[in-house]
Order: sequence, then C-alpha cells, then structure tokens
Amino acid sequence: MILSTELKHLESYHFAVDEIGAKERAASIASRSIKGKSKIAAIKMAVSMIDLTTLEGKDSDGKVKALCRKAIRPLDGTDEIPHVAAVCVYPNLIAPAKDALSGSGVKVASVAASFPSGQSPLKLKVEEVKKVVALGADEVDMVISRGAFLEGNHDYLFREVRAVKETCGEAHLKVILETGELETFDNVRKASIIAMLAGADFIKTSTGKVQPAATLPVTLVMLEAIRDYYNETGRIVGMKPAGGIRTTKDAISYLCLVNETLGAAWLTPQFFRLGASTLLNDLLMQYMKQKTGVYQSAEYFTND
Repeated sequence: MILSTELKHLESYHFAVDEIGAKERAASIASRSIKGKSKIAAIKMAVSMIDLTTLEGKDSDGKVKALCRKAIRPLDGTDEIPHVAAVCVYPNLIAPAKDALSGSGVKVASVAASFPSGQSPLKLKVEEVKKVVALGADEVDMVISRGAFLEGNHDYLFREVRAVKETCGEAHLKVILETGELETFDNVRKASIIAMLAGADFIKTSTGKVQPAATLPVTLVMLEAIRDYYNETGRIVGMKPAGGIRTTKDAISYLCLVNETLGAAWLTPQFFRLGASTLLNDLLMQYMKQKTGVYQSAEYFTND
C-alpha cells in the first residue's frame, strides 16, 4: 500500500478537466503561424528536443548505428543543426547505440517494464529495468499498467512507478501513460499526478503503438498537471508527447503550447522532448526551405 501521507497529497489536486476548453485552446494554438528567423529558431529548438526513435521488430545493430549517426549530425555537411536529445531503442540494442553515440552528448533511452503492453508482474518489470540500466541506458521509458489504473487501483500505479524509479538509479525515468487508453481527460490528469508523486522525471503521452497517440489537447492536460504539481511541490517534471508528431507545424505547435502553459524554463531538452521517428526529416526540409527559398526533395535526407 502507498503510505497514507503520500495518498493525502492527491487531496491537494482537482481532477475535473474542461475538455471542451482544452480542445478549443489547443485548436487556437495549432492555427498560429511562425515565419522567418523565428521559424528557423523554432526548428533548431525542436530538433534539439527529439528522442529519435526506432522500435520495430526488424531493428538491427546496423540500423541503430545509422540512426545514431543522424542523431549526432542531422544535416550532412554542416553543424548548423544541433544534435537530437536522445536515441530510443529496445533493450538489446542499447550497446550499439552507446558505442555509436559515445562522446556526442546524445543520450541513450530504452523502453522497459514490459513495453508496450505493461502486462507483466511488477517483479519482472523491475528486473528488466535493472538490466536496462546495467546495459548503460541514460533514460528509461516505462509504460504504466492501464488496466490497474482504470479499475481504480491507484495504489498499484504509485507503487509500480516508485519501484521502477528506485531501480533506475541515476537514469532518468519517463512514465508513459498511454493516454489513448485512459478514456477521459480526467483520468489523464489523475494518472499524470500520481506518476509525478511517485517520482517520474518525465511524463509521456504514448508508446506510439496505440491510437490516438499524442494530441495537443491531451498534452495540454498533462502540461497543466505538471504546472499544478510544480506549484504544489517546487519540483520540475518534464513532458514528452510521442506518437503521430510528423510535421514541423506539429512540432512548433507543441513548443508554443509548452511556452504558454509552463513558460520558457521548460523549453529545453532537459524538460521537454518530442518522441518521433519521421519528424526530423520534415524539420530538415523546412529548415532548408527557410535558408534557400526552395524545397529539397525528401530523397536528399536519409531515412535512418
């Protein structure tokens, strides 16, 4: 059971969310347009916040090493574009990622704790996290047990996240809520706060394996939970929308949402990430358009 003193922290928060209001505000931000030098700056910022991700059954050492090369230098022949924040892989591919990224400043993230279903006993999840950390992961992306949460077993969610966080040691923990399965915005807010109370360094929308994945309205709900948690505790927790973020316009909308909800302090890779596999190339294409005035073919940019 959670200690009663920790349960009482939940009483400080309200969990009813104005769903219509959240959707209207998100739509308003999505309609904005940024151009010129501001757009170039936003593109560079977005690149620096990407967790470049490959989570496919056909992943291999070679594919991961190629992805790492792109993570370090996204645009061939120039250092104008910053490196991404992290490369996210399955546990068995941590070693080649660590080797390829050594000394680059790019972190290695790994999914763990029975990703993407979360359907394993807590003991097995903790054992997997131990192995991931031992293999050298800088960051661990776990997914919560949605079934337990939806049954009202909030104690289990707290204990699960707390146990994984304690196992992570120095590695940062990103807690994936899989918001597409949480059914209501109220549930998203409650799960966000419980995860933060249990020690999450980041809260994250999705695995990318369930639809809907990241959306602006659900991200807004999570950002407001982070804001309220910060006001209550003084501890900064990061945010990572992931899944379905494919275009530069999408990425800039998320940056605007973070800035207006949490402020500039969160606009850093330390506290905000974009989980993506295809977003980077669109950002690079838009960057070259801003620099040269013409679009380059997608063939000019590597897929890995």
